Amino acid sequence: MSADREKFNNAIGTVKIPILILDNKWHRIFGKMNPTDEIKELEKELSELLKRQGKLVNENKDLKKIKSNLMSEIVSNIDGVDTRDSDETVDKKLNDNKRLINDVNEKLDNNEEELKDLPREIDGVNKKLMLATMDLCYERLQSNTVEIEEIAEWVKDIRVQLKKNLVKKQDKELYNAELYSYMHDIFGPVVMELFDMKYVPTIHKAPELKTPANEKENKGEENKE
Repeated sequence: MSADREKFNNAIGTVKIPILILDNKWHRIFGKMNPTDEIKELEKELSELLKRQGKLVNENKDLKKIKSNLMSEIVSNIDGVDTRDSDETVDKKLNDNKRLINDVNEKLDNNEEELKDLPREIDGVNKKLMLATMDLCYERLQSNTVEIEEIAEWVKDIRVQLKKNLVKKQDKELYNAELYSYMHDIFGPVVMELFDMKYVPTIHKAPELKTPANEKENKGEENKE
């Protein structure tokens, strides 16, 4: 193992992270990408461990209640509260309760021993799930970065082409305006009107070319009004 890898593993081992499958944001990671088979297996394993932990905790609560009731019965029998039963019956109840308490204690001890190990197991699987999730996320980040760069390059090329086409468009519009103006001056408005009726519906009519003479004429018309 390389020094960098060992350093990474040691650092990861000290990191405290929440239980991922209980975090809604972790589930949202997979809104736009599918989890790998490894992630699915680890998620299932972690879920089973958490269920087992919850079951043991609840089971211990019930066992402690049972133990408490058994202890109360023993105290009652010892104090002679139930005088209707014979000494032999009382002794049998005491022995039965003691046996049951021993069984409960044994079960509690076993559960507690398992509960001590479960947090370590849960943390271990949770760390594996974190690593698998991070691998998938960084793989997606890298692939997205490649696409982002490709799109950025495409946009750059399109902008250059757009600028060129805008200049070409403006040049052609100016040429149309000048050409139409020259034709109007040479052939006169009557001829132009006749040819406009024939050609204008099939061409993009150029805007009027603004010249100092035209602007002066337009201002004169406005003043007359």
